[in-house]
Amino acid sequence: MALGGFHSIAYVLKKAWASGGVIAMWRAMRSPNACKTCALGMGGQLGGMVNEAGKFPEFCKKSVQAMAADMQGGITADFFERYTISQLSAMSPRELESCGRITFPLYAGPLDMHYKPITWNDALEKVSTQIKETDPNRSFYYCSGRSSNEAGFLLQLAARIRGTNNINNCSYYCHQASGVGLKSVVGSGTATVDLDDIAQSNFLFLIGCNPASNHPRLLKSIIDLRRRGGKVVVVNPLREEGLCTFHVPSDTKSLLFGSTISDLYVQPNIGGDSVFMLGIIKWLLEHDSINNDFVEQFAEGFDEVASQARETEWDWIVTHSGVALSDINQASEMYSNATSAIFCWAMGITHVKGGVDSVRMIANVAISRGMVGKVGAGLLPLRGHSNVQGMGTIGVAPKLYPEMETAIEKALNITLPSRDANFRGGDTMACMEASFDGLIDYAICLGGNLLGSNPDTKFAMKAMSNIALVSYMSTTLNQGHFLGRGVETVIFPVRARDEESQITTQESMFSYVRRSEGGLCRHEGPRSEVDVIVDLATRGIGTIDWERYKNHDNIRKLLAECISGFDPSHEHTLPDRHFHSPIFNTDTKKIKSHRVNLKSPTEIVGSQLRLMTIRSEGQFNTVVYEEKDIYRKQKRRDIIMMCKEDAIAMGLKQDDTVRVKGNAGELLVVVRYMDIARTNCAMYFPEANILLSHEVDVESRTPLFKGAVITIEKV
Repeated sequence: MALGGFHSIAYVLKKAWASGGVIAMWRAMRSPNACKTCALGMGGQLGGMVNEAGKFPEFCKKSVQAMAADMQGGITADFFERYTISQLSAMSPRELESCGRITFPLYAGPLDMHYKPITWNDALEKVSTQIKETDPNRSFYYCSGRSSNEAGFLLQLAARIRGTNNINNCSYYCHQASGVGLKSVVGSGTATVDLDDIAQSNFLFLIGCNPASNHPRLLKSIIDLRRRGGKVVVVNPLREEGLCTFHVPSDTKSLLFGSTISDLYVQPNIGGDSVFMLGIIKWLLEHDSINNDFVEQFAEGFDEVASQARETEWDWIVTHSGVALSDINQASEMYSNATSAIFCWAMGITHVKGGVDSVRMIANVAISRGMVGKVGAGLLPLRGHSNVQGMGTIGVAPKLYPEMETAIEKALNITLPSRDANFRGGDTMACMEASFDGLIDYAICLGGNLLGSNPDTKFAMKAMSNIALVSYMSTTLNQGHFLGRGVETVIFPVRARDEESQITTQESMFSYVRRSEGGLCRHEGPRSEVDVIVDLATRGIGTIDWERYKNHDNIRKLLAECISGFDPSHEHTLPDRHFHSPIFNTDTKKIKSHRVNLKSPTEIVGSQLRLMTIRSEGQFNTVVYEEKDIYRKQKRRDIIMMCKEDAIAMGLKQDDTVRVKGNAGELLVVVRYMDIARTNCAMYFPEANILLSHEVDVESRTPLFKGAVITIEKV
């Protein structure tokens, strides 16, 4: 079956029909609101399915899936009478998502077998009283990238005025390593390129990412690049058919005949990318292909990187990267012939031990040929959720930028808590560990599925269950509502982005801030996230006039006072993040190379393999829309994808049931042969989280979702 193409068109039509009809879906998708899924971004004031360059139609199956979820009917009160918490806990992510929209507040106490509907007033009073009575040092505030800048900013402000810096967001579990690494290289933690740069590039590295499944609209830019004569190198342990050939529905030629996506497909060991990148630098040095003018005039520290490459033997590079010397040579030669290259990466880089150094090593390869600081070239982390980057911009983090902290204090005539967050900086895992240790009495989750996002599921369940009261703001049900309950739990039903009564804003991975108009609410009952936060802060925190911030314009005016270049009234690109000339945001205005501490993939023996957890084609983060993964030709999710040769060596064959043991737990799954680098394997997230420990990378504090060693036993 051709990937994409007519199958995707048929799926979209089927999904639209099931959600109220094609016309209803068309109107929803064309409304002037930002896309609800990936951070590539589309929609806003130019209208739905239009990107910032004005191109139409720009949408994918995931955007339709997310819209269809919000167009569902409402869950009725008798639903929670019929189903116990235990029964709902046993449902899959897909089953819970498809139950419908939450339309009234829900409450569960310590002895309750069922969630119970409660009034808005009772829900707000219970939660605000808990906020008021809880020592702020024993609370944490968590935000998903699904939410708006307005809601996220207001929630972090409420937390700080209450007296805590225990504020974090979902990026700690995805691209935090990208932000930390880029900040140390160019002085800014975001992409160095904009959307137009891709259209002017002639070479693309796709490293540890799968845009065919997770950023499908990027494939149109990739086939356009190849039609211009450009080249694409994919670096991924698992051969993804969507990164080999694809039928892009929005392109007639591609739809009918298909398009080649990659010119070279490199399959390193999980965690072997940095060593592979060092090999490219070594090849460039040996073939006199370093851009010495750029390195000498505009970079610092590259001599140390060059020394590291010269000192490292080829045999060591080949062994520890898992990449054949011929592939390293071919990739290096292709790169040496490029005149404008962009490096894209995702969680195959950020989820491994040493993820920050992996980002730095990618930057080193770009610096080696002067592929940063000019048009059509640079560094592009492929971020996941539609506003995850915005959450960082507007201060949803344990530590505010000093200028932002000063601006808030001046604008509101207040003093924010100057001490550090209570738990190792207040990052997401630190707050989970504090909860596990019984040090948290209140937690609020603005969107997302914190429980499902965590590794070591048993640890996460215990951590959440220790919290006196957990409150969620959600549109639909997820496993966190049942497996991630506190002693008491309150769920606030909130409006989707396109149901807001006022404009909200979201920031794409290209630092482009969109304005979403909102629209009519599909159900009576759900409220704006901003309204819920204001009501909680008014009752439980006080100090400032919170009611004035029910007007979103007032929030954006405050944001404009706190964030340089933020425009409260128009869509815009945030300044000083894209580098089209070799002047960077570092103290010396030069880009910084880093000699890194290379992390070799973990050695394995016997029936062990290295594991990476991955998403399916019918999935967005923890939300599973379809059990099938048509791109990998799988009809179930309880599988382990492994190399046929590894399976045979262990005495296993296709469809055998095996017990997979990790550091934290075990699962019974079915063997499936897949084209993956030997000694490595893959399983689906979030189901495989139960296997993983909650160990984190030292610099980014991101859990190690990739690279853990698992043991396989035949049942």
